[in-house]
Amino acid sequence: MNTTPLDNSAQDIVIFGGAGDLAFRKLLPALYMAHLHDKLAHGTRIVGVGRQPWSREEYLRFVDSHSPALIDKEAFNPNDWQSFLARLSYVSLDVTQRDDYAKLKAVCNSKGLRVFYLATAPNLFTQICAHLASAGLVDAQARVVLEKPLGTDLASARAINQEVARYFNEHQIYRIDHYLGKETVQNLMVLRFGNAIFEPMWRAPYIKSVQITVSETVGVGSRAGFYDGAGAMRDMVQNHLLQLLCIVAMEPPISLNADDVRDEKLKVLRSLRKMDLADIKRDTVRGQYTAGASEGVAVSGYQEESNVPPHSTTETFVALRAHINNARWANVPFFLRTGKRMQKRQSEIIIEFADQPFSIFGTTANQEPNRLIISLQPEESIQLGLMVKEPGSGMTLHPVKLGLDLQHSSNKRRAEAYERLLMDVIKGRLTHFMRRDELEAAWMWVEPILDGWKALDDKPRPYSAGSWGPAASSALMARENLCWFEEA
Repeated sequence: MNTTPLDNSAQDIVIFGGAGDLAFRKLLPALYMAHLHDKLAHGTRIVGVGRQPWSREEYLRFVDSHSPALIDKEAFNPNDWQSFLARLSYVSLDVTQRDDYAKLKAVCNSKGLRVFYLATAPNLFTQICAHLASAGLVDAQARVVLEKPLGTDLASARAINQEVARYFNEHQIYRIDHYLGKETVQNLMVLRFGNAIFEPMWRAPYIKSVQITVSETVGVGSRAGFYDGAGAMRDMVQNHLLQLLCIVAMEPPISLNADDVRDEKLKVLRSLRKMDLADIKRDTVRGQYTAGASEGVAVSGYQEESNVPPHSTTETFVALRAHINNARWANVPFFLRTGKRMQKRQSEIIIEFADQPFSIFGTTANQEPNRLIISLQPEESIQLGLMVKEPGSGMTLHPVKLGLDLQHSSNKRRAEAYERLLMDVIKGRLTHFMRRDELEAAWMWVEPILDGWKALDDKPRPYSAGSWGPAASSALMARENLCWFEEA
């Protein structure tokens, strides 16, 4: 690990794509919150890098007109905002031109920590890293943050990793997945490994199935140009959903050291059962939204969105059944689902426990299975579904939920995912970032499914905007006498 002394008064956070959506919607509001709560060292500067030929003053006007509306109103203070803007600089350059990086070097501190956040298209990552190194901006203290998706397949992911590794050591590379910065996702580790009551049951045959859903009500919007070349499998399943699956399914690590945790996640990815063409045809569902209503407003279908090519076959919805080939999860199906223009925005994990082997209440008791419901967004909560007796004579059962509202379980402030992860980068904490072999193992499982869809000429099934996706996704569950949680 890097042991070079760090000058905490001289920190530069350089954001490539400094005027892009990610920067003004997520990164700058997150850094403002860190600034507001004194998490940024006094000498920390934030340098936006973009191709727009702006002066610093023009960049500040852009940020001032876009980011404040995306900050919690209770946290926004004009004076604090102005002191935050004082940290900002701007460098206009063409990231593909090596000579332009002299302008960036002239702005950066000559010593101290430098964080390079690459909020750009992944095909620019290798050029940016090469030009940073050529300009003398990469040293033992430098860190680089790579946004997902990293590549479009295994070969491109390996090529990017290999090229970036020419200039940065593995412990300097932060492959970010903002889902790993969510409080509830990190709490899942504590729920599993900090509470003795769950560990004996966190396995087959006590768990019947696991559902992981990440649904969005929005369409592709301004991301259509990127999204049509990616689709839901590359954009969501390969990273977000598989990372959630890893945390649910991993064995207890020997410590919270970053590599110990990531070693266990890697074992899960390597244990995922590979799918052949028959499995892909039976156990995966692709969908594409058509016109409908989203949150009470009429919306167009995917193929009517601007910048979407005519007759596009890109999927905006994926549901699939996965299996993990190890003793803990033998024969336990994992159902993954994600989609755009769904009925509700939510991210949740449902752990459904096995049925009682024998019920003394008879077959008419309308007994529901016990479920652990872990909600990641929009609310963060954990609920355990139990059966209890209704008041009165007889033994009529009905379900209740024991709930933990994580939003209000503590009076301490809850940082948003990007703020938490950015602070982890500055502090050198790698636990919640993907390692190279972990990323490539995820692609090794996903790529055969993508190839199988091509071989099968599998067209996405239409589903109306505002629904829960194609009917085939419900049928996928029904074959195992199960259903998605909202259909229960």
